[in-house]
Amino acid sequence: MLRCNMNTETPSLQLQLDDLLGDLQHCRRRGDMGRLALLSYCEVRRWARQAGEQALAEHSFEMIVRSPHANREAFMAQVDVLIGELEQARGRTAATPQAIRA
Repeated sequence: MLRCNMNTETPSLQLQLDDLLGDLQHCRRRGDMGRLALLSYCEVRRWARQAGEQALAEHSFEMIVRSPHANREAFMAQVDVLIGELEQARGRTAATPQAIRA
């Protein structure tokens, strides 16, 4: 009975975003800049492209590749902005029917 109710396909965009936000927030609290850079560049861009969030994908790219940060605080401030944008995308993704199945 349980098997009938389980979705064995790829996780929804909403679940992927929740996991990504959790990872980002955890690394942000720990101050793990290397992991934050990896998540911000690779995982955020991948998720944003799948979700059709092109502006978010571009911001992630710009944040890591095109704009050197003066110091740790500047980088962390950019991460905070990115997390905020992802939280806004969470609302948009939850409202779309295709978020249920990716």
